[in-house]
Amino acid sequence: MDRSYTVLVADDEERIARLVRMYLEKDGAAVEETGDGQQALNLALTQDYDVVLLDWMMPGLSGLDVCQMLKSMKSTPVIMLTSRGEETDRLQGFEAGADDYVSKPFSPRELLCRIHAILKRTKNGHSVRERASADRFIYPRLVIDHDARRVTVDGHTVPLTLKEYELLRFFARNEGRSLSRETLFKEIWNHETYGDYRTVDTHVKRIREKINIAAPSSPSFIHTVWGIGYRFDAQCY
Repeated sequence: MDRSYTVLVADDEERIARLVRMYLEKDGAAVEETGDGQQALNLALTQDYDVVLLDWMMPGLSGLDVCQMLKSMKSTPVIMLTSRGEETDRLQGFEAGADDYVSKPFSPRELLCRIHAILKRTKNGHSVRERASADRFIYPRLVIDHDARRVTVDGHTVPLTLKEYELLRFFARNEGRSLSRETLFKEIWNHETYGDYRTVDTHVKRIREKINIAAPSSPSFIHTVWGIGYRFDAQCY
């Protein structure tokens, strides 16, 4: 994989920011750094980074606020860096649109692995496996255009985060199949071990809500299969 990529590191703990920067630059990344939440938001909105690393607690704006505001306007991948490791905090971060979550103290190598996993899915638009698959899913009311990384319902754009988009596209690629939360978690969050599968529920809820906002009369497309997980149903035309 090409190691040339750009990262914004937003963390007011200088020691951690310096360590992360050292590892990233050794990996070939171009790094910008800030310890202020408002400045982090301004930089992330005016420049196109491959990944943004956000500390939860920062002066100006919290990392959570920055993530939420950024994700409402752009699809830049975000990894939260925080000592807040409680389950409710992780869920709050994912609900704000974070693509991944690393608890402090963390291994810089683990962080690099998380970044590489995101880059594999997003660099040049798609991974090798995705390039071999269909670039567009067309349904009577829903269109998933992978080249444009855009989802529309009844012609209205649905502003999905990266993880929400990947989840919806995975559903479409497995139309009609009942998929367990475990399967979805492992596929979309790239974890092979046990995780918090309620993260899947949170993202499905957000996809449904955003589709409903874009087109209030549209079907939900993602159906709950009690005791198992979810199933995507739509008829191609």
